[in-house]
Amino acid sequence: MSNTAKPPRILSIAGSDSSGGAGIQADIKTITMLGGFAMTAITAITAQNSLGVTAVQALSPEMVAAQIDACVSDIGVDAVKIGMLGSAAIANVVADWLEGLGVLVVFDPVMVATSGAVLADADTVAAFERLMKLAVLTTPNVPELQALGGAEAMATRGVVYLAKGGDEPGEVVHDRLVRPGTKPLDWRAPRIETQHSHGTGCTLSSAIATELGRGVALVPAIEAGRAFVRAALEAAPGFGTGHGPMGHQAVRL
Repeated sequence: MSNTAKPPRILSIAGSDSSGGAGIQADIKTITMLGGFAMTAITAITAQNSLGVTAVQALSPEMVAAQIDACVSDIGVDAVKIGMLGSAAIANVVADWLEGLGVLVVFDPVMVATSGAVLADADTVAAFERLMKLAVLTTPNVPELQALGGAEAMATRGVVYLAKGGDEPGEVVHDRLVRPGTKPLDWRAPRIETQHSHGTGCTLSSAIATELGRGVALVPAIEAGRAFVRAALEAAPGFGTGHGPMGHQAVRL
């Protein structure tokens, strides 16, 4: 089989969600459903479900680096998705690796879970600066964008980012792609009314990374990612009494 026929190799560097709705588990499902080959470097283990996060234990930076090295040195990688990092030390180790790797990176700056639980401290947020510079796209939601200083601070940094509007109230969801020196590009779509939206950010960023790893350009990669998220929301199985998981396994695009 020729190299072009092989699935894109996508490395997710993120935390584990014990309930399977977000994090590494959502990434694996998304990458697989979109025809990619999923690899992982787990940064933290969480105890969580549709009601929230009850415990978090970060792995050592050395263990995270060892996982990245194991994947890159043997399988190789076409694109990287970064999610929850767990500590500033892990964020900096990941940045060290990526600076020498020269691969496409999608960075989802996970700080606050859908439930409202804080998943990144101030030092970790500060370490995000390096990762945003390395990424071809950063994907903050509304509170994450505010924590990063807002649109003005992002413009000063010269970061390419997709401002996700799902947390804003209203019947229409508005996402905006901002690129230095280019007019912003907007997407608007009717809100899908459901409480089963756990893992939307993880799913979107890993879907975009999969498309980029396949060789798709940034804008159509975002459009494909948004379509996958909306389809997964529509296919949610209804599990859990809080913010339940989406239906990755049922998506047929």
